[in-house]
Amino acid sequence: MHQALGQIEEQLMAAHWIPDIILGINRGGCVPGVYLSHKLNKPHEVIDVRLRDHATLPNLSVLENALTRNKKVLIIDDINDSGATFDYILNNLETLQDDFRLAVLLSNVQSTVTVHFYGEVIDKSLNPEWIVFPWEAWS
Repeated sequence: MHQALGQIEEQLMAAHWIPDIILGINRGGCVPGVYLSHKLNKPHEVIDVRLRDHATLPNLSVLENALTRNKKVLIIDDINDSGATFDYILNNLETLQDDFRLAVLLSNVQSTVTVHFYGEVIDKSLNPEWIVFPWEAWS
């Protein structure tokens, strides 16, 4: 995770694009979001978009509020696997502005959504195993 976040930070610096706020996607983006928030000294909030194994509808109100209050918004998650989470966000925003970006620790080349910043690119067609991040395992 630290290495992936270091890669993301380097990409942010190279792009001369530093967010005003970081939004971690609940739950996988929370830990990376908090780490990056501390590293960049920027506020962090959580947006609730859980499409897998969750009965309630996603809530984009925190994102909508962040987009109206901040010029640059970074949305971070642990993995961009199929692209479904980011696709949901992009297709359900009431206010779409140009100056927000997407970041992930791992980005699957087969995803339907291309992210702006990433720690590592993976190809799940070559290795389809489920990735378990430290914050998902209780042992």
